[in-house]
Amino acid sequence: MNDATTSSVSSAGPFVNTAARAIEFWFDFGSNYSYLSMMRIEALARARRVQILWRPFLLGPVFRQLGFENSPFVLQKEKGEYVWKDMERQSRKYGIALKRPSVFPRAALLAMRVAVLGANEPWIAGYCRKIMQLNFADDRDIGSADVVGEALDSLGLPAQRLIADAQSDANKLRLREQTESAMNKHIFGAPTFFVGGEMFWGNDRLEDALDYCDSMTPRG
Repeated sequence: MNDATTSSVSSAGPFVNTAARAIEFWFDFGSNYSYLSMMRIEALARARRVQILWRPFLLGPVFRQLGFENSPFVLQKEKGEYVWKDMERQSRKYGIALKRPSVFPRAALLAMRVAVLGANEPWIAGYCRKIMQLNFADDRDIGSADVVGEALDSLGLPAQRLIADAQSDANKLRLREQTESAMNKHIFGAPTFFVGGEMFWGNDRLEDALDYCDSMTPRG
């Protein structure tokens, strides 16, 4: 899969578009902490003049490889209870809307396939934010083709064509390969960030990952 990326991150001054000033953002639309990072990463990266490399992957196969048949937040009752209290605190802290999904983790295979299809497109950031908001702020079924189409329509995108392209065999393979790549990089949860070869796990490590990027290279 082509590793070239994504969105322009700054119009405030010169920016050298190199991999050294980039952050890989590995996420799954069913991941609650990925939601918090999704709603924050663009502004933070823009302020640092860091490019975002969008890396959607399926967390379910990763969990199964690790011996979990579901999210640890579901399998471990006490952890699950804590996590949703923490989500409420963190959402208030960041000013992010939150409505606990009635289904968690919510399957989002089609939405993820669309994300892989658009990972290098200008609309990827807006699409990902919209899908996350539909799941974690509106409690909508983001596994539904109707809801995915609604998200694309809201961005002025050709929903029918993009959904058809996302369901092609070649694009399905891209998502499987991206998930295998996550496993090969020893990713065990989401969100995960990479700066160069350095891994950072969790929403609370987003700023650390960007700090590390600053330490590696001066701003352009």
